[in-house]
Amino acid sequence: MSTRNRKPPAWWYDDGTPPVGARLLSGLYRAAIDVRLALYRVGLLRRRRAGVPVVVIGNLIAGGSGKTPLTIATVERLRAAGWTPGVATRGYGRTQPERAQWVDAETNPAIGGDEPVLIARRTGAKVRADRDRAAAARALAAAGCDIVLCDDGLQHYRLHRDIEIEVIDGRRRHGNGLLLPAGPLREPVARGALCDFRVLNVPPSDSGRATPGFGEWPMQLSAGRVLPLLGGRPRVLSEFAGQRVQAVAGIGDPERFFAMLRAHGIAVVPHAFGDHHRYTAADFEFGSDLPVLMTEKDAVKCVGFAGPRHYAVPIDAQLPEAFWIALLDRLSVLRGSPDVH
Repeated sequence: MSTRNRKPPAWWYDDGTPPVGARLLSGLYRAAIDVRLALYRVGLLRRRRAGVPVVVIGNLIAGGSGKTPLTIATVERLRAAGWTPGVATRGYGRTQPERAQWVDAETNPAIGGDEPVLIARRTGAKVRADRDRAAAARALAAAGCDIVLCDDGLQHYRLHRDIEIEVIDGRRRHGNGLLLPAGPLREPVARGALCDFRVLNVPPSDSGRATPGFGEWPMQLSAGRVLPLLGGRPRVLSEFAGQRVQAVAGIGDPERFFAMLRAHGIAVVPHAFGDHHRYTAADFEFGSDLPVLMTEKDAVKCVGFAGPRHYAVPIDAQLPEAFWIALLDRLSVLRGSPDVH
């Protein structure tokens, strides 16, 4: 197995004890959070409205939890309900993060960011990458979007939001429950209770930790198609059952992708890379002719040097119909409301 992925400290998700220095830094981090929130409460820091409803899809831990598949699914459901959604995102990993960027299906991922390009390709929605998500949301509204989804950004308080959705990793949840750097949390666990919806990303091999708690909506990430990176006829994932494959994942939690493949009976040779890794052809010199299966987020960065053995595995988010009904009911109250302006 490749060891190129920057793994979080063992104590974040295991039973180890964080070092004293990390605990002290967590205390300083918590103080900074409290001061920042206080400045917003008294009005010294101001929130900016987009002029249209804003839905933030984020998480509390550092790393991935399934936000992007949920964002894609939400865009599709909103469009089916008559909305014209746009997506605001920071676009981590961009070569020019200080520059705001419109992103479409043809944008170079190095310029637009891997996740924004993936969202644009999957949905066809307007996507704006900007580290100032409030500015991104206003640009989307000016471009004709009547609702903005913010992919990540629970902690970006400068952007006024109407609905917040916390996405929870069902395998790791909130880890040891401590703030950075002693734990994985960017905000205290109690922050999740303030969100309008809490979605639990249930892994393929369920466990007690992945059982939805009170107020949590279960989300399953499913895969069925496999797309050749060079184009051509899509394949079915079940065709790879019983075979060995090289599995590549440069996401927040690569093991989630590997576990999903194993759940389909695929013998995985795992290669975990750092989140938002910038791939080169040398990264795929595995010394074998096995098929290479990778996440869509990785695939958008690998088309230029891919071969006939390279495949992308699209992931779809499945949630109870009651979740979508509840979300759309909340949004129907906001449509045309003067309170969002």
